[in-house]
Amino acid sequence: MIDQTRIRPADAGDIKPLAELAARTFKDAFAKDNDPEDVQSYIDQSFSTERLRAELANADNLFLLAFLAEADFPVGYAKLRSGTLDPSVRGPDPVELERLYVDQGAIGSGIGAALMRAVLDAARRGGHKTLWLGVWERNARAIAFYQRWGFEVVGDHAFRLGSDEQTDLIMHRAV
Repeated sequence: MIDQTRIRPADAGDIKPLAELAARTFKDAFAKDNDPEDVQSYIDQSFSTERLRAELANADNLFLLAFLAEADFPVGYAKLRSGTLDPSVRGPDPVELERLYVDQGAIGSGIGAALMRAVLDAARRGGHKTLWLGVWERNARAIAFYQRWGFEVVGDHAFRLGSDEQTDLIMHRAV
């Protein structure tokens, strides 16, 4: 399955499928453990086509899309963001892995691993030496995935999901 995975940078023509994938995967990941209004509010604010178009146009952001075989619709995506730093991140030349999501139907297909390899390659090409991220402290599956990739918890910070203030663990690893 990994040998049938295609990963490429997103471009302006990908806004609509990216917005649909981002909204769906976020809802799949968090709806069962959160107030539906909080989840929908976050989706409306963070994954609108206007917001994604602006983020895609910003040179500090890199979106990577993952496809299975010759499919036209992405089944996973990642977003790297330069220029941000949590105070607990100790490594040199950091870049943030702001998002890495895989469609429920593609979990277990190797898409997450392929995206992580692509993220690490992109970080290296960008001259970064540290990759960091925030992950909800209650998202055990994601935490385990990141730990398998060598990330370690170095701190935490508050994350607001609608009206709910939650705690994200800050994890990092060398690139």
